[in-house]
Amino acid sequence: MPSLTRAPRPARKPADDRRAEFEQRVLRAVEDLLADGTPYTEIAVQKIAATAEVARSTFYRYFPDKSRLLIRMAELATSDLFAAAERWWNAEHTDREVGVRNAMSAMIAGFRRHRYLLLALSELAAYDRDVGAYWRGRVAGFVDLVRHRLEVDRAAGRVAPELDPAATALVLAAMVERSISTAFAVRTGISDAELARALGRSIWLVVYGDAPAGPA
Repeated sequence: MPSLTRAPRPARKPADDRRAEFEQRVLRAVEDLLADGTPYTEIAVQKIAATAEVARSTFYRYFPDKSRLLIRMAELATSDLFAAAERWWNAEHTDREVGVRNAMSAMIAGFRRHRYLLLALSELAAYDRDVGAYWRGRVAGFVDLVRHRLEVDRAAGRVAPELDPAATALVLAAMVERSISTAFAVRTGISDAELARALGRSIWLVVYGDAPAGPA
């Protein structure tokens, strides 16, 4: 006699897990399409959805337009980059130049993994209002973190009293952003390790090069 007991249904993934999985599929699809050399503005939503193997209706439920899509993909792609830099700026810096060089290496490695998307972000941020506002806000938040650390170090006598925290924070953030973007946008012949060493040394000397004592 056949059993009347129903087989238990497989548990559904939590909504957050489903969204994260969906976003990663879309991120891979966008990066694959960009890697073929197609400009982001020329990639149709239908093509992205087909490559990610999702329905267009599902796609639009998460991303109402391509600007919002790029912003969310950039959030995913840059989370590790900013985390590496923020960890160094929140650290004690007792490992001196080696520490900032390692942070730059992590940032460069993260940029390399997502270079096609991040180069598209850099391009669109110049003329897409929403994308530009997002990226300026993200960088401004990082600049503020650096400024605060420099203010603390100056008050503690760990950097030169002449160092201007606000201006220096802006200069350092812009230097790192543009240097890494340029290194991946054109053929420079500079290796990732060489770029990390140059950025690490530059940051260290700007912050602590003329410091009376340096970090403890």
